[in-house]
Amino acid sequence: MPFKLPTTATAPFCPSEVRGSVDVPEGAPFWKKIAQFAGPGLLVSIGYMDPGNWATDIEAGSRYGYSLLFVVVLSSLAAMALQCLAMRLGIVTGRDLAQLSRDRYSKPVARVQWALAEISIIACDLAEVLGGALAFHLLFGCSLMWGVIFTAFDTLIVLGLKGKNFRDLEAIMLGLIATIGLGYVVELVLVKPHWPAVMAGLVPSWQAVAGREPLYLAIGILGATVMPHNLYLHSSIVQTRVVARTPSSLASAIRLSRIDTIASLCLALLINAAILILAASAFHATGHTQVTEIEDAYRLLAPIVGTGLAAILFAVTLLASGQSSTFTGTIAGQVIMEGFLNLKIPCYQRRFITRALALIPALIGVGMMGNGAVGKLLVASQVVLSLQLPFALYPLIRMTSDRALMGNFANRALTKGIVWMLFGVISAANLWLVLQTIGLIGG
Repeated sequence: MPFKLPTTATAPFCPSEVRGSVDVPEGAPFWKKIAQFAGPGLLVSIGYMDPGNWATDIEAGSRYGYSLLFVVVLSSLAAMALQCLAMRLGIVTGRDLAQLSRDRYSKPVARVQWALAEISIIACDLAEVLGGALAFHLLFGCSLMWGVIFTAFDTLIVLGLKGKNFRDLEAIMLGLIATIGLGYVVELVLVKPHWPAVMAGLVPSWQAVAGREPLYLAIGILGATVMPHNLYLHSSIVQTRVVARTPSSLASAIRLSRIDTIASLCLALLINAAILILAASAFHATGHTQVTEIEDAYRLLAPIVGTGLAAILFAVTLLASGQSSTFTGTIAGQVIMEGFLNLKIPCYQRRFITRALALIPALIGVGMMGNGAVGKLLVASQVVLSLQLPFALYPLIRMTSDRALMGNFANRALTKGIVWMLFGVISAANLWLVLQTIGLIGG
């Protein structure tokens, strides 16, 4: 039976309190082991379906049809490779990326890494604030400003989960993912995409991202798909499974966790692709090529599709997306704070601090720009995430390639080549975007 935490514990959000809390019997059949290892990948995948993805995918589909669909696919494949590195690091070392960074780098360097990781958490939470606020606005008719204020009360949800075990949280995440997935299946049935054109969009094309605007969106999609704080998160939560410290047990745990990771991120890929396909089919194909706001997408869906059900499902799945991302953001924040600073605070305090910092730009943006702030801030938040990514990737790749740390589980030559290539591509794309933004090169 899985170990039950006492009701006074701050689990499931405090990683140090749930480490080794899910027992995996050595002699269990393969299907039972798969079921026991399933879960961490689901929590990580939630971060790949947050409202920031909606903003980038909707704008990409509306403006450019299916032509940027291959960016979603390639970004998801990159995410699978990188999350598998983080997962393997946590299982083999028994420590997470933040803890190892604190131990292996000088204090000033580790503090800079911590600050950048916290910025990525706040950028992600900003997307969740805006997405949740917009969902409240669409479903209940309140003003967007009040919607932003309502999102502050998700701290109560975090408090309500106090004392639950980690498997309970994973089950809740599965239910929210199922809600989002089912909603989009119904919406795609209603929209009826042109599937040959969808297949054509899967073919990589340099021309599709040659200009400044499509490149900006492509990097936004990348930032929304490969999230830096998810690397810290994954390296920690895989340690919730009890694994013997023998080579064979570690190898088995890595294989089973890899299945969990890839299967979960495939679900995220399908949902992200569905968002872009929905926007391309409903808006771009009908001449609405300037739908850059989630609210505009909601307003246009009913008249274009011919039923209000599509719009209602759209808002419900948006709300599920924002709330589910809140949970994983809280856990990631705890991992980063405990790992880099060796500091543990109650989960509701961590949630309150992060949400307060995200509310400030959200309230300022909505106050100054009104509803039009949502789309701009969402896409900008995803680009910020992408800009932070190399600073989490570099230590992750270095550590998983270190045989002194990883032993026989260190990256092989082919893996090294692939992940360093990803690091180079991501860093180069970010540099290009910055240079274009400040006008040093043409778009």
